[in-house]
Amino acid sequence: MRKNKAVKAGKWLLVIVAVGLAVWFSRSVLQFDVDNLRSWILSFGLWAPVIYIAAYTIRPLLFFPASILSLAGGLAFGAWMGTLYTVLGASLGAFLSFFVARKLGAGLGKGKWTGNAGKIQSQMEQNGFFYVLLFRLFPGLSFDLVSYAAGVAKVRFISFALATVIGIIPGTFALNFLGSSFISGNPKIVILAIVVFSIVAGIPLAVQKRRSRLNNSASKT
Repeated sequence: MRKNKAVKAGKWLLVIVAVGLAVWFSRSVLQFDVDNLRSWILSFGLWAPVIYIAAYTIRPLLFFPASILSLAGGLAFGAWMGTLYTVLGASLGAFLSFFVARKLGAGLGKGKWTGNAGKIQSQMEQNGFFYVLLFRLFPGLSFDLVSYAAGVAKVRFISFALATVIGIIPGTFALNFLGSSFISGNPKIVILAIVVFSIVAGIPLAVQKRRSRLNNSASKT
């Protein structure tokens, strides 16, 4: 029994070390600014969209900031095509993260969590689509953390996939529009992009506030 616990603890220690090394690598070695990243993407010519999507797919494993890559996509491909390519790449990356977490977290997810973690696990298992969708709409939440948490919490993959694809479209468009607006050099377009981004950022807050009011009203009746 103790041996099994020691082996399990050792595995999680290795995972934590690997994650720490990946974060250090992405922050210390992969120091790209948006303009350089855009130039690197476009250097592949006709293959640029494929390389961009592939880079976005493996990005979660390197913990490279999604916002920087999205802005670079907007600069490279424009608001509309940048959004399309980013949604494809981000969705594939999220699916990869989900299955990695499901595989590595199989032992952790077998039992029931306790405390606040237990509440989150229960809510995500029962209402996986809603919570993943809500978390995807929040621009401030870690994109990869949501994917890993959903995988460990045993959210159904179909619910996770649909919520991910639907939930990332508004924020992805806002970031790509913001990135492409810098290329235009038109102050009006830049201001419009900032307004769009602000509106998109406020959507999940409004949804959560509305849900809280409905829950409070239901509890009083």
